[in-house]
Amino acid sequence: MSDEKQGVLTVDRSNLYAGIREVLSTSRQQARQAVNEAMVQAYWQIGRLIVEDEQQGEARAEYGKKVLPAVAKRLAEEFGKGFSLTNLKLFRQFYLAFPIGHTACDQSDFAHLSWSHFRQLLRVSNADARNWYVREAISQSWSVRALDRQIGTLFYERLLLSQDKAGVRQEAVANIAAEAPPDPRDFIRDPYVLEFLGLQPSPALYEKDVEQGLIERLQQFMMELGKGFAFVARQKRLHAEGDDFFVDLVFYNYLLKCFVLIDLKTGKLTHQDVGQMDMYVRLVDEQMRGEGDNPTIGLILCSERNAAVAKYSQLASSPQLFASQYSLILPSEEELRIELERDRAFLEAARSGENA
Repeated sequence: MSDEKQGVLTVDRSNLYAGIREVLSTSRQQARQAVNEAMVQAYWQIGRLIVEDEQQGEARAEYGKKVLPAVAKRLAEEFGKGFSLTNLKLFRQFYLAFPIGHTACDQSDFAHLSWSHFRQLLRVSNADARNWYVREAISQSWSVRALDRQIGTLFYERLLLSQDKAGVRQEAVANIAAEAPPDPRDFIRDPYVLEFLGLQPSPALYEKDVEQGLIERLQQFMMELGKGFAFVARQKRLHAEGDDFFVDLVFYNYLLKCFVLIDLKTGKLTHQDVGQMDMYVRLVDEQMRGEGDNPTIGLILCSERNAAVAKYSQLASSPQLFASQYSLILPSEEELRIELERDRAFLEAARSGENA
């Protein structure tokens, strides 16, 4: 009887965890989408203000030479380099290219397309083609890379002129599949919630304790990791020039088509952690990566972030290296609020970098 009760309790806890996890995952996705939509709308509104100010009678040449650079300088000082003169001109172009109510583009499209999508669309001078790419990008869920590919190969023009429209579309789909693999950034979360381990944060907690807990609850950990992950090895031995190195956990993601290495750290992220993971990634690429595999991904799971390391190490430049924080307890409402603010700041910084 006690075993049955214990079993029911385990199932109930598992169901509770799954339910809470779904709520948290959904809320984070909604928050990111809301941040994106708010940013795109803000850029459109900035463009509108610039155009309306231009139309108040001041000569456009003088406006461009004096007023806008001064405004850009003040905005950049207060809000960052994402509001440079170049970007203000892009916002102006954005508003002129997508005057809501006068094109096929609707304000609801802001929720489906990122600013990076719209930057690609601004390359298209033909309004009909541009609006067609908007509809296709939304309906086909094109990534920025896929949209760039289709614009670059004149997909709209070829489709318009071709007698074999089905063939042109089939070619486009094949090109996307071949040249636009999933972005690893879409598969890496931050933070990871490892509440199911039942461990409490403390100075006495060792990395081996976290690793052992993850192995014992591998199915739950793989649910937290996300889609496409398959377990490969624990403490995978890598040999190089007489020395042995051991990777805590190795997975393979069949959607990304690559190995994913995970190194566990119970303290603050360090430069040494990044350098070590970079070496692991290079060794696995050399010793384990097979024909058709994409470059190996290295993920450092740490209990505390380090902004300086994230900014000045290879994490900032390598598309194969990631660092995410993990939490051993479910976050409070205040912690979730802070986390969403951090995600918002990260998105703004990333897009500022794209626009620089």
